[in-house]
Amino acid sequence: MNNLTHKPRNTDELAERISQFFTVYEMQQQGDNVYFYVIPKEALLGVKENNNSGDAPIEPNVVYQKLWAAFAEKGYQFAFKNELGEQILIGTPFKPVKERRWINVVLALATFITTMVMGSFLFGADPISNLSDVLKGIPFTLAIMTVLGAHEAGHYIVAKKHGMNTSLPYFIPFPSIVGTMGAVIRHRGPIPNRKALFDVGIAGPLIGLIVSVIVTVIGLLQPPVANTPDGLQIQLGIPPLFELITRIIPAANTSFMHPVAFAGWVGMLVTALNLIPAGQLDGGHVLRAMIGEKASRVSTLMPVALLFTGGYMILIRNLDGSMWVFWGLLLTVFAASGHPRPLNDDIPLGRGRMVLGIITFFLGLLCVTLVPFQIQ
Repeated sequence: MNNLTHKPRNTDELAERISQFFTVYEMQQQGDNVYFYVIPKEALLGVKENNNSGDAPIEPNVVYQKLWAAFAEKGYQFAFKNELGEQILIGTPFKPVKERRWINVVLALATFITTMVMGSFLFGADPISNLSDVLKGIPFTLAIMTVLGAHEAGHYIVAKKHGMNTSLPYFIPFPSIVGTMGAVIRHRGPIPNRKALFDVGIAGPLIGLIVSVIVTVIGLLQPPVANTPDGLQIQLGIPPLFELITRIIPAANTSFMHPVAFAGWVGMLVTALNLIPAGQLDGGHVLRAMIGEKASRVSTLMPVALLFTGGYMILIRNLDGSMWVFWGLLLTVFAASGHPRPLNDDIPLGRGRMVLGIITFFLGLLCVTLVPFQIQ
């Protein structure tokens, strides 16, 4: 190999991680690429034996599973090659995806405006007749964007911790009853292992729910708001967790709820929907990490269960079950594509994460109400 120089600086920590599975006997550099000449250790050879591969060469995917996260944390992607009897790990710096962050900013500002407009209606104002009345919706805007932002921030921070490539949150402005359809972030590249899949999937709902509870408590401590324009009334279905909080907060009123408390209620509904264990929802990620490929069976049955629930509410109970029909149809399409397999799908989560997963799904059930809201 020509034009090789001595090892670059700042690769010692990476070499230390590699040394868990390989003996590194030489490091060199060509341009931006780093070359690690290695010999497998027993820790990696044991993987080969467990896979019943006998004396066959070590498969690149085994190496990739073990070391992808270590290289990603240092800003490298890598390849594993057998060349002239030598085994080489080649680290290549990631080419950063150019983020158009102005889109995130514009969408956040637009969502701030749409939630403020809808929030002003919730406070009994009429911004159509008096434009300045729109400012009355600011408390609701701050509350709902904090709840949604906390959920996505949980995903973002934990994904970065695991060396995953992810975008900043995209808020979605929409002329709904709350002025938004939520927020999303985009993950690019592979999932390193089941622990990363679990941590990223569960962080959003847990952090979002904690903030939702805080916002709910703050809202319930405020004076209730009884008047909305033209007598518009929204009858909310109260989930068990929200009901529990109202029993703790003195003089809490759910008949005429303060808009900030309503933002907390929305956060609980978002948590419940995201924890549905199907497809690419947070609940789908968490269940896939917990039970592996068996999660695909649950993901397949979940849309049927939601459609049955919606049909039961509409046909038998004569109640509005349209939301469950919508989600059932939505998941019928999106759950069919399956779930991406983590690079390292063999390492179990451990008891702590399994218990946390069960607790989180239970908390999600406490946020469910069969008829979330009715407009009267």
